[in-house]
Amino acid sequence: MERLLNVISGLSIALIVMVLVSVRRAHIRPEHSVSWLSAGVVLLILSRSHAILDAAAQWMGISYAPLALVLIVFGVFVIVLYHFSRVISDLKDANISLAQRLAILEFQVRSLNNERQTTQFR
Repeated sequence: MERLLNVISGLSIALIVMVLVSVRRAHIRPEHSVSWLSAGVVLLILSRSHAILDAAAQWMGISYAPLALVLIVFGVFVIVLYHFSRVISDLKDANISLAQRLAILEFQVRSLNNERQTTQFR
């Protein structure tokens, strides 16, 4: 049990460090790093606090606390991935809207250029 908790603690610390380094190097936007940092902190707290982990396991009806931690890890990452799926969907919608607006502007510019050329030749 202790080995699993140590591994999860190490992985959560590695996650926190990777996110902070990525934010510092501008590989990830700060508003997106909050989800990952929160996930890393929650996992670190749960893996280091046996009382909280035991209480969570008892609340979930699981007799083996590390299994509860694994389920919580899975749940946290599903929530974070869902959050980023929504962000990606919003960005895709915004990108489509922007492309449509650009196409309309290009059409208007071409129309104005055509009008200007036809009026110059008259």
